[in-house]
Amino acid sequence: MIRYFGQASGRVQGVGFRFFVQQNGEALGLTGWVKNMSDGTVTMEVQGEQEAVDELARRIQAGNMFIRVKNLSLEARDVVPGEEDFSIRY
Repeated sequence: MIRYFGQASGRVQGVGFRFFVQQNGEALGLTGWVKNMSDGTVTMEVQGEQEAVDELARRIQAGNMFIRVKNLSLEARDVVPGEEDFSIRY
C-alpha cells in the first residue's frame, strides 16, 4: 500500500478532470481525493497498490478528447489508515 500527492497542470479545469480522476481511481480500487486549485492546477492524493497508482498516472497523462495534461508530478506521502473512498474536494 502506497500513497502519493500529485499535481497536474495543463487543460485540467472545466473539462471534467476531477470526475475523470475519481472514476478511474475507483475503477482501479484506489482511494484518495482530487481538488481544483486557484492557480489552474489540480491536486490529488491517491492511495492503493503501486500497480494501480501507476496505471492511474498513465490514464491521467493520456487524458481524453477534452483533458490535456502537460505535467503530472507525484510525491510519496504517508498512507492514511482506514480511508475508504475517492472524493472530489471543493
